[in-house]
Amino acid sequence: MVDTDRITGAARELGGKVQGAVGDLVGSHRDSAEGRFREAQGQAENLYGQAKDAVRHVAQEAADYAEDAYAQGSGALRHGRREVGAQVAEYPVAALLIAGLVGYGLALLVHGRR
Repeated sequence: MVDTDRITGAARELGGKVQGAVGDLVGSHRDSAEGRFREAQGQAENLYGQAKDAVRHVAQEAADYAEDAYAQGSGALRHGRREVGAQVAEYPVAALLIAGLVGYGLALLVHGRR
């Protein structure tokens, strides 16, 4: 989607070029200077519209990237949960022992040795 500032900027730039050329042709310094000013305004507005388009595009790309990362992370989480569940079901005593050691280690980290 093209930003409206790009369209109006391009139109203003073209109008300024025409006005400047007509001013040069008839020898009117005022029209020539005014046309150049309008041309510069149009260029600035067009550049502003291009910048807005670029920011919009980058934001959309970032949103798409985040959505893909979320989907991949969800899939990895589901896969990991299934694998851990299978290991716990196959080796319940070892899983209990590991869980107890992890809990003890966390308690030491949180409360420290006294």
